[in-house]
Order: sequence, then structure tokens, then C-alpha cells
Amino acid sequence: MRVYITDLEAYNNGYLVGRWVDLPMNDDLLAECVENILQEGRDTCNHQHFHEEYFITDFECEYMTIEEYSPLGKYNHIAEDMEGIDEDGVKAIKFLMENNLVKDIFEAMKTYEDSVRIYENQSMEDIAYDYIQECYSFENIPDIIANNIDYEKIGRDLEIEGSYYKIDNDIYEYIG
Repeated sequence: MRVYITDLEAYNNGYLVGRWVDLPMNDDLLAECVENILQEGRDTCNHQHFHEEYFITDFECEYMTIEEYSPLGKYNHIAEDMEGIDEDGVKAIKFLMENNLVKDIFEAMKTYEDSVRIYENQSMEDIAYDYIQECYSFENIPDIIANNIDYEKIGRDLEIEGSYYKIDNDIYEYIG
């Protein structure tokens, strides 16, 4: 997660004073970084006005949207928690957030392992085939029926049901 922190007072006076900050970082170091940006704003504006507030004017984050006036500490702690999550976990959290299946990032981080299954590089036809394999014993189904199962249509019906989402080359199943 990267955020661009801007001195609000300098910005309101026509100056763009700020810098990119990579999160997470030590809380004291983050506070020092913000103070340096505000001091740079004071210097740019010839020490006029009060330079006490900042806002986030840009961000780079693959799993959530960052609001410009939210506290930096909140995002710093989220970034810290996300460091321990593997790539599939990040994809699952991003999926939950982008599809509004959770109320916030905290719920997404808490529930992603139990609520999302990712099938990489698979089609809905593959999902349907696996579903039939799991639910029914092919030994008990006559060949004439087993050989004529329309996995494509079953896959389409599973997708319409609303639990499966196709994103890029992956299928996400929302278990809830």
C-alpha cells in the first residue's frame, strides 16, 4: 500500500506539498514523516498559516479504496495486517471488497478464508465437472447418462445461481 500525503493548508493556498509513503511503517516514523511534510508546507508558504492537517491525494492499493480524509494510522495498521496474508488471500479479500460482500476491510480479513474459494485458470465447465464428481458416484450412473452430461450448461446454471464470479482467468466461489 502506498499513499500520497499532502499538506492541506499548503494545498488550499495553491501549493502541492507532499510525498509518497509506503505502508506499513513504524507509527513513530509515520508521525515523523507527516510532520516533515507539514514542515515542508510551512517552509513553502513562508511560515504563513497553520499547517496541522494533511490528506491523502492519491494511493496505490490492490485490495481496497483509500479515502482521502481517513486517518493514516488506520491504513498503516491495515497494511501491517495484510503483510501476513498470502497472494490468494489478498485476491480473496479484494474479491470480497470489490463485490460488496462484506461491510469493510476488517470483515474481509476476518472471513476470507472461510467465505471464498478460488479456482485458478478454470472454466465454469470445469467447476460443473468437479461438482458432479463430488456429489454423485459415477460408478452408479450408467455410461449412456454419464457420457451425455452437459457440463457447460450445468456450469452456466451454477454461475446464474450467483455464487460464482468469473474474474480474469479465475473463478471465485462465494460461500458466505
